[in-house]
Amino acid sequence: MLLTIDVGNSRIKVAVFEHNKQLDFFIFETKEALKKFENIFKKYSNIEKITLSSVGKLEENVLNYIKNSFPTEIISHKSAFPFINLYSTPETLGIDRMVLAAGATLMYPNQNRLIIDAGTCITYDFVNSKNEYLGGAISPGIKIRYKSLNDYTSKLPLLELDETNYLIGDSTKNAIHSGVVNGVIFEIEGFISQYSLKNQDLTIILTGGDAIFLAKRLKSTIFANSNFLLESLNLLSLYTHQK
Repeated sequence: MLLTIDVGNSRIKVAVFEHNKQLDFFIFETKEALKKFENIFKKYSNIEKITLSSVGKLEENVLNYIKNSFPTEIISHKSAFPFINLYSTPETLGIDRMVLAAGATLMYPNQNRLIIDAGTCITYDFVNSKNEYLGGAISPGIKIRYKSLNDYTSKLPLLELDETNYLIGDSTKNAIHSGVVNGVIFEIEGFISQYSLKNQDLTIILTGGDAIFLAKRLKSTIFANSNFLLESLNLLSLYTHQK
């Protein structure tokens, strides 16, 4: 039994796997981490291994508690990955992006893959059919776009995501919603279109906290999975064990 942990910028996601089958899933704020892990470890006392990736901050006492409870592998740039990393600055490539690229490589063999992670930032990562990671793009996520409009203007309000489904905003509030949501959709569709023109047999994976919201609005054929990083950690652990 494997426990996978994804420490993000704002929340922690945890999943329990038995081989490729997900048995359970948890999501919580970083400040709740210690108590939540205590409860999870009591429920699943037969965990054989923990695989963890982090782009956020995990308090040292929480990390020590995890490491002292079960054998723990923390994914780093030195970990084994199933692709050739051709990024010109590999040491700056986010661990989350590397894990997602690994998951796409293992789950969709012999294909060109574009992984779009719609979270705090929106990241685009491309792995070709030769299992070469070439890079991608990073842009502000939905929440950052709303916040920046409020931070860098004197009169625009701070709004939160809603079920916007219109192009023309008939008020300042609706204009902001239209600009943010449609701007993200047009951006993603544009990236997909350009990658598709240059790469045949392109598999597109959409993940992250805003994946389900965006998937309903995108015209392109995609695989939407908001927890693809946790599944990728499981696949990466199995891959490492088999090497």
